[in-house]
This record gives sequence, structure tokens and C-alpha cells, in this order.
Amino acid sequence: MLRITELRLPLDHAEGALRPAVLQRLGLADAALKAFTVFKRSYDARKKAAIVLIYTVDCELADPADEAALLQRFAADPHVKPSPDTTYRFVGHAPVDFQASGRPRPLVVGFGPCGLFAALILAQMGLRPIVLERGKEVRQRTQDTWGLWRKNVLNPESNVQFGEGGAGTFSDGKLWSQISDPRHLTRKVLAEFVKAGAPEEILFVSKPHIGTFRLVGMIEKMRADIEALGGEIRFEQRVIDVLIESGHIRGVTLASGEQLRADHVVLALGHSARDTFAMLHERGVFMEAKPFSVGFRIEHPQSIIDRARFGPNAGNPILGAADYKLVHHAANGRSVYSFCMCPGGTVVAATSEVGRVVTNGMSQYSRNERNANAGIVVGIAPKDYAVDPNAPGPVNPLDGIAFQRRIESRAFELGGGNYEAPGQLVGDFVKGQRSREFGSVQPSYKPGVLLGDLHPSLPDYAIEAIREALPAFERQIKGFSMPDAVLTGVETRTSSPLRITRGKDYQSLNVKGLYPAGEGAGYAGGIMSAGVDGIEVAEALGRAMLP
Repeated sequence: MLRITELRLPLDHAEGALRPAVLQRLGLADAALKAFTVFKRSYDARKKAAIVLIYTVDCELADPADEAALLQRFAADPHVKPSPDTTYRFVGHAPVDFQASGRPRPLVVGFGPCGLFAALILAQMGLRPIVLERGKEVRQRTQDTWGLWRKNVLNPESNVQFGEGGAGTFSDGKLWSQISDPRHLTRKVLAEFVKAGAPEEILFVSKPHIGTFRLVGMIEKMRADIEALGGEIRFEQRVIDVLIESGHIRGVTLASGEQLRADHVVLALGHSARDTFAMLHERGVFMEAKPFSVGFRIEHPQSIIDRARFGPNAGNPILGAADYKLVHHAANGRSVYSFCMCPGGTVVAATSEVGRVVTNGMSQYSRNERNANAGIVVGIAPKDYAVDPNAPGPVNPLDGIAFQRRIESRAFELGGGNYEAPGQLVGDFVKGQRSREFGSVQPSYKPGVLLGDLHPSLPDYAIEAIREALPAFERQIKGFSMPDAVLTGVETRTSSPLRITRGKDYQSLNVKGLYPAGEGAGYAGGIMSAGVDGIEVAEALGRAMLP
């Protein structure tokens, strides 16, 4: 197979134009090309009136002997190369009588994207994992989540953060990542999603996404696959303790009092399992504070973003709803950037603790809601976490959680104490004055948004940096700092505030058999990177367990 990259065609090219373009690029007659498949399709929108589609195409020649000659002819061309082998290969498989040995089964704690793929790979290797998820099955947790959005009632164990599918279930369902992927593990993640019911286009579009409603059915299908392979998923099973003997994990204790013996445990906790982090810290599991970001959600009419990004081609179905990625380095030394941009989506209540307000963004597959939203967040470092930054001594790994809680509790108060979120219009925020009524942009956050002054919700350095960034972003996207765009507070769960550090063998630095994984452990950010990390951790565990 040959791979052609950077094959460029006009946005409005005819349906059958790709094959002639491949033939022309390779200098082949039609009969010489047996078949081709599109590996990737992206676009170049730098010239808004002349947007170009960019294809990566894998080609199969009618005569395989011609491939070597073509590669020799294009030896100096970086855009014609052999197609890489993206086949996934397991590190091993358990023998038929492996479980009869009496060895404890591996445990996976958490059933978000990381835990899902860790469990799937372990099951596919024949290791019959037991998954412990503190939340509920995905459809039951959806009902509980709507309880907060519609009735202001929070279930601390079943919400946007906790339950089958993890936080990624209530998101845009973004399926791309900037991680290095020399083994093409992202392809394994996408292939499993397609097998579970995702549209096949996610295999080739440049920024694939699924959306919440489709994710629900896919997760159920993947759960059934794990169970069919001998795995077991237990819901409403919160781990409250770990048993460590001589520096090795030997089991866990559940809130029910049940103890499960295990010599291999994957910790795929997610970034909001604060009580579990505290327990692990108390038990001496090595962890360290890490940077993360805090800020607000911003909402604009999606049509403004579409016109700014695509010009006269706004609304083209191939392009879909436009996204953006923005960064500004403020005069006070802070970096402000857009985070988790959700085209045609909604801002959602994402708290997991009573008396706190947290926001996140979500889109459905169609991305056809009126507003675009994104986090506008400021990077912070462990030195920022302490109440008194001048206090002597090292940073406690749990200080970032305390920092988050202070901000989230303040947002709860500013929103009226009933899970409504505090908000402010962009024009008023930049001027430093209170907002009193909405303009053309109606916020999508439920239970609701209480207008006022967002200044008290974040540290002064964050407010100062965001105030400087919004007009700067206007220079990149016309209309971004429109006066009646809406800011909704607060965004605090951008990533885990700590890292459960692991070695090259993917195990905890000081507890053998314990495999910190995914976003909660500080090793991923988003569905794709979490899924890939779950695969890699499962492989490491498999190498340790298999004969």
C-alpha cells in the first residue's frame, strides 16, 4: 500500500474527483489503481473564500510489483511513502487454564474512557478484569444528571463526573488528541468506537466527535463486549481503602465493607475523585501537585464563529460548525487560552460536590444548538494553591483540590446558593462593572445563570489576565469580545490538580502492582488520550501477569 499526503482539492469538488486526483498525483493509468481509501480529511481555511480540503489517501495498486518502482520514482517526495501498518497487536493472551491457577483477577477502578479501554484490552487478552465504578450505569446516571440540570438536585455519586463513561460522556465527545502516537493506538480506540456504533467518518475526518447521545449507546455496547469476554463491571462500588503490604498492592476495600484481593489494580479515577486521592495520600501512595487551569465558559452565537472562521463558506455541511483555538500571553505573566471548545453546544453544570458550582461544555453529534461555548482559562501552578503563598514548606499534593474547592464554593454563593452559576456579559467584565440583563446571547447553562460581577470568583491575577485576553482574541476572531457575549463561572476541572506518579513500567513509584492511569492520575486530557493511556496501562499489566 502507498500513502499520499497533502492531496489538495477545492471544498466544492465533485464527488468523483478524488480518484482522478490520485491517478494524476502518481502518474498512473486508471487500470493501475485497484482501490484507495481515505485515511484522513482535513481542511485549510486560511483563505476563507477558497477553502481547500486536504486528503491523506492509502492506495492499492493492481500490480503490487509497481509499488517499488513508484516509491523509487518518488523517493525525494515526502508526500508519497509506504502506508504504515496500523494493525493493533496484543502483548499476549492468557492460556485457557490461566484463571484456574487461582491468581486474583486484575481490578480496574473507574469506568471512564481510560478505565473502559483498560478493561477492554484486559478482557481481550483473556484476563477477565473486575471493574469497580462508584457511579451508576450510563442511562441511570443520565437521569440523575438531568436532576441537577432541571431540578437543582445533585446526586454526589451520580453526575457529570461519576458514572459509566466518566466525564467524557457529557462533553463534546471529541476524538482527537495531540499526543505522540507512534504505535497508532488512537486507531485502535477509533476502531473500537466504530465497532460499538460510532459513525465510520470518525476514522478519517480530522477532528472527529460523537456527542453525548451517541456515546451512551456505544458505552453500553462496549460494556457488553467486556462482559462477554469474562470481564465483570460492578456499579455503585466506591473504593474507600487500599491494602498495601511490603510496598505491593494486595487489594481494596469498598464502601460496603467488602474486600477484594488483587495484586494488580488500575487506578482510572478521573480528575474529580477527591476523596480517593485523599485516601491514597494518607496511605502513602506517592503523588505530587501539578499545574492546571481555571476560568469561565464563554458563549457566542455559533453563526459569529462560523463567519469568522469560514467567511462565505460558513454553513457548508462538510465544514460543519466552526471551532477555534486561542492563546494569549498576558502582561502579568499568565497564559490565557481556550479550552474544550464546543461548537453548537451548551454549558452544563458539572459539579460533583454539594454546595459548589462547576461548569463544563457539551455538544451533541449534530452540533446544531444556537451557541458556541469554550472555556477561557488561565494557567496556574502549585505555588498558587496555598491560601498564604508565602508560607514555608513544600506544596501538599492535595493543595490544588483545596484551591478548586474554594473557587467552586465561592461560585455557588455568587450564583445564589441553588446551583445557578454566576455570570457576566463580556462588555461589562472588561469594563469592571456589574451586569444586570442579558443581551442577544442567552446562556445555555442549566439550572440558570445569575448575572452580576465575576471578579470575586477568581484570584485577581486570573481576572486581570482574562480581561486583557478577551480584546486580544477579538483580533483573531471578529466578534469574540462582543459586549453581550456571556461569561459563566466557574471552570475548574480542566485537568487533575495532582499526578499519581508512575515509572516506566506504568506502576506507582512506591506501590508495586498499582497502575495510576488516565486523566485523574495526571496522564491524559480528553477521551482519546485517556483511552490510549488505558490501552498502554493494560498492556503493562498484561506483561506483568501473563506467563
